[in-house]
Amino acid sequence: MPFRAGEELEAGTLGPYLAGKLPDAEGLPEIWQFGGGNANLTYLLRYASGVEYVLRRPPHGPVAPTSHDMAREHRVLSVLYRVFPPAPRAYLYCDDPSVIGAPFFVMERRRGVVVRGVVPPEFGGGRDPAANRKLSEVLIDTLVDFHAVDPGRVGLETLGKPEGFLARQVRGWTERWERARTHDVPAATELARWLADRLPPSPPPTLLHNDWRLDNMAVAFDDPGRCVAVYDWDMCTRGDPLADLGTLLSQWIEAGEDQPPVSPMPSREPGFMTRAEAARRYAERSGRDVSRLPWYYVFGMFKIAVIVQQIYVRYHRGQTQDARFAPMGEIAERLIVLARRHAAALG
Repeated sequence: MPFRAGEELEAGTLGPYLAGKLPDAEGLPEIWQFGGGNANLTYLLRYASGVEYVLRRPPHGPVAPTSHDMAREHRVLSVLYRVFPPAPRAYLYCDDPSVIGAPFFVMERRRGVVVRGVVPPEFGGGRDPAANRKLSEVLIDTLVDFHAVDPGRVGLETLGKPEGFLARQVRGWTERWERARTHDVPAATELARWLADRLPPSPPPTLLHNDWRLDNMAVAFDDPGRCVAVYDWDMCTRGDPLADLGTLLSQWIEAGEDQPPVSPMPSREPGFMTRAEAARRYAERSGRDVSRLPWYYVFGMFKIAVIVQQIYVRYHRGQTQDARFAPMGEIAERLIVLARRHAAALG
């Protein structure tokens, strides 16, 4: 798509900087913006030679500490592709703000189908139970494959701090909420206290994506059961693998359930696994105990609410003019209330 207002990139500055640093990146690239995603900004760079690259940068305006970390995302993607094929390869990182006004990195382009709110027509438009089943299975199976990666094989054994991971995560996401909130939401305080008071014991740490969901994945054009790419690695670390599963399942809405404020997955279509089936498939394929998964499910809802609020506060402060963000403050509060309701049911 053409640039959104205020999110332009200047080819006259970017082109000379990239020349000679990337294969066949000569001359000024044609630049387009990818419209998907609500946080980091993503652009297509197309050169006269026919080669294409993807550029990622943080959103405009102040961002939460440790979020939108381009250096971390580049570090991970510059090596992870060697042992986890769905990870796109990153080629270059730049921390010089004089180039485009923010840190950025450039990675390879992967082509595939990103499934968001609905199943696309090429996969039956939701009317093909077999295709829907494949979409739900590839989510779990690719996550199991990722959690099986040995970070030491690609030099990521020092990424993050697994010890005390969950306590630090709850504290960190609570602080993010406080920094981004635009008014008092009592349910948020209650929910944060509930999470901190009921921390489960963690299994051995693995690499952790931290935002695992269907619309951060691309599947093959001819097969909804084959993952060709996983995106958005700026929060990747080492820690409790069930945090990834909980975040995923907190968006996994089943037939007969009320539609929540945010649900990027068509998980109510016929054939799509239920949450229980998905959890069981993960447990069987990974060998991990998922008996404490309800806590992670609530924590996943809390994280999503915080992310939505962080997006909204930039709109609230006038740091972005993207009209998509106008209702997100209300959405974040509804998510917090829903998560608190689930927590209360667990005791």
